[in-house]
Amino acid sequence: MSVLSGKKIILGISGGIAAYKTAALVRLFIKAGAHVQVIMTPASLDFITPLTLSTLSKNPVYSKFYNEEEEAVWNNHVELGLWADLMVIAPATANTLSKMVNGNCDNLLVATYLSAKCPVYFAPAMDLDMYKHPSTIASFNALKQYGNTIIPAETGELASGLSGEGRMAEPENIVAFLEADLSSKLPLKGKKMLITAGPTYESIDPVRFIGNHSSGKMGYDIAIAAANLGADVILVSGPTNLVLSNSSIDLIRVVSAQEMYDKCLEYYAAMDVVIAAAAVADYKPKFNSNQKIKKTEASFFIELEKTKDILESLGKLKENQFLIGFALETENEIENAKLKIQKKNLDLIVLNSLQDSGAGFGKPTNKVTFIDKNYNIEPMELKLKEEVAVDILNKVITHYYA
Repeated sequence: MSVLSGKKIILGISGGIAAYKTAALVRLFIKAGAHVQVIMTPASLDFITPLTLSTLSKNPVYSKFYNEEEEAVWNNHVELGLWADLMVIAPATANTLSKMVNGNCDNLLVATYLSAKCPVYFAPAMDLDMYKHPSTIASFNALKQYGNTIIPAETGELASGLSGEGRMAEPENIVAFLEADLSSKLPLKGKKMLITAGPTYESIDPVRFIGNHSSGKMGYDIAIAAANLGADVILVSGPTNLVLSNSSIDLIRVVSAQEMYDKCLEYYAAMDVVIAAAAVADYKPKFNSNQKIKKTEASFFIELEKTKDILESLGKLKENQFLIGFALETENEIENAKLKIQKKNLDLIVLNSLQDSGAGFGKPTNKVTFIDKNYNIEPMELKLKEEVAVDILNKVITHYYA
């Protein structure tokens, strides 16, 4: 899955012949899963129509501060600038670059640029002599000092008929540049993570099993967030109905605690981080019938035996892994969580209490308390599980980069 998936991109188009390429660029952004808002300078309207770009982006195209046919409607450059996850100005003409440098916001595009809080990329496009002119080079240097990133122009045939440097990067190359640059800056880039999720089912007979109410959502949200932050993620999942939104995650489906144990130990040595979010059964039937057990007696007894403790086993084998466990408690929560940290050699435990409203199985929210190996306690507010996942991964980021 592209790192651009889900990103909100402002594509700023200025008035150069290379503007015709932006139709293909919009298509590629949409194909990558991005949301695209096009802003055009008045001069760019001579090179490509707003109708084309609106149709491709599935959003209205803005080129003025207000809509003349709707006098009360103001195209708010501040809101546009705050909306974006990144801004790409392509083509970026010498005129527009100079306005960006000097803050000359006589059009909506430059005004939005000055309001943007996101990373800004610009792809220059101009003739050979203009590209090499000292004033243009000064604009490049100033914009880079402002924190903007240049997408270098390519060498080839120019609109003037000359051949040389100044040709706007091809749309495919712009997308590749963005993906490579954004990926290199992801905080978990290169980290290998193993995450467990969901319940386990322990078979009684071919029809019945012992399980629990875990939906797996917390573990899936952690896996998706980790992958979006650049990590290489293996998700070992018990039975759930959940679907992953990030195809880069290596999903391994298991059913029983033993299967989850085997998979975790198989991959553990190569991992940097392990987050054990699964609700693994503590006990399993000692005997498993090959045939459905008939309902003949008024009472029915099942002899249980302990399953292998996955987290404790990983703690004993731990070398340099950052090991995070979960604890779902109903009483003496803090004391029990601290004992689990010590017994299982954890670096961090995420404590849930069933006493907290909004926390627990089958809910979109969770209320957790972080306790680290030094027993520092950090209670958190009730949040969506997607937000809790980000909080957990921030602990990982802090561990590696603080």
